[in-house]
Amino acid sequence: MFDTVSQLEIFPTDLQMRRVDAARNMRRFYRMSIQPDLFGGASLVREWGRIGYRGQMMIEPHADEGQAVTALMKLARVKQRRGYA
Repeated sequence: MFDTVSQLEIFPTDLQMRRVDAARNMRRFYRMSIQPDLFGGASLVREWGRIGYRGQMMIEPHADEGQAVTALMKLARVKQRRGYA
């Protein structure tokens, strides 16, 4: 009946956050995603900037997907404390 095996994802591999404060004219975005690399590891791709404009990007290599997910979750907590939702 089912040809492919589907596994439920517990930890996020893609995350998009925004911080909007009209009083301070602040409209920012922060995107993170985990991508496999060519060497068997995983990379945390981070993008940020002002909404509506091309932002900046940084790629952090990690030894495996577990370490990349841990880095993503730590960074998400920091961004939530700074007002991103």
